[in-house]
Amino acid sequence: MKKLVLLFAAAVFAVSASAQTVEESKTFDNFYIGINGGLATKTTGHAWLKNLNPNAGVRIGRYFTPVFGLAVESNAYFSVKPYAPTGTFVRYLNTSLLGTVNLSNWLGGYKGEPRPFEVTAVAGLGWGHLFGNSAAYQAGTNKGKNNLTQKLALDFAYNFGGNKAWQVYIEPSINYGLNDAQQAQYPVNNVGDIAWNINKSYVQLNAGLVYKFGTSNGTHNFKIAQLRDQAEIDALNSKIDDLRNELAKKPKEVIKEVVKEAPAPQEVKVENLVFVTFAQGKTVLTKEAKKALDAVKAGKHVQIVGTASPEGSKEINDKISQGRADVVAKYLQGKGVVVDEATGKGVQGTTSNRLAVVYVK
Repeated sequence: MKKLVLLFAAAVFAVSASAQTVEESKTFDNFYIGINGGLATKTTGHAWLKNLNPNAGVRIGRYFTPVFGLAVESNAYFSVKPYAPTGTFVRYLNTSLLGTVNLSNWLGGYKGEPRPFEVTAVAGLGWGHLFGNSAAYQAGTNKGKNNLTQKLALDFAYNFGGNKAWQVYIEPSINYGLNDAQQAQYPVNNVGDIAWNINKSYVQLNAGLVYKFGTSNGTHNFKIAQLRDQAEIDALNSKIDDLRNELAKKPKEVIKEVVKEAPAPQEVKVENLVFVTFAQGKTVLTKEAKKALDAVKAGKHVQIVGTASPEGSKEINDKISQGRADVVAKYLQGKGVVVDEATGKGVQGTTSNRLAVVYVK
């Protein structure tokens, strides 16, 4: 069988991964779910370590970038202290829409995975509802059992696990009843004007556990994007054009480096070669690669050679180069192209050549 040895094009793509430049997220990437619980008490009017109110809640959120995110949280409060009884196990429920800002990533940049310790600012508005079945509660107005709330907090978090999929955090916060009339029996018995009044607030200390779901990039967090410098891409394209021109002008001299063991009468033309480039260490076809391969018509016979760049061991480079040849072969076969041979040649030459070359017969 005829064997094709690749014409190598220098393919040095810089990995300019900015501290804040990450791979694009899919729709359901970077979601998380968590539980939390702790103690709350009125900010003013009594000793802080008295009349503690236990609470527990659930938080579901999504990180849109390593810095900014959005979450929905709902916490139930169980104790009547320091207020009058309402006759129910759950006395109060506060549900909030929260914005999150990872201060560690904002100020220090994202390094490709979460730091072991991070600090995140949390703030948002919510809806509070007072439950009850006591006579005094029933005598209140319906709208007086609901009020607008606001939460301001800091999360001191520790990320752990092999993939840093888990997080525990301590969260001190202050929570305002913005339009709470703060009557004697029930602090949300009637609706007043919106105001940030320290006397209509409570402080809270909660601890939480979070699980971050897996993402399309194979991790549980954001992944640094491997960016390609446009100047280097232009230089690469220019070099490829030069090689093509050289092939057109001096086929007898150059083709010896492209085709080995080809029959004497056969002449390889540059238009019969399709070049496919890969990211470092990858065997995945890009959109540009698929577009180039789509030009090969069904029914054509092809030979494919894959190569790797000099980095890494011979064993790894042989495996990567064969994987590149195989993925190109599989894609072309799916389009009805006849693949006569798909061979990985490992490292060829001294330049970076993360390529697969398709010879269309």
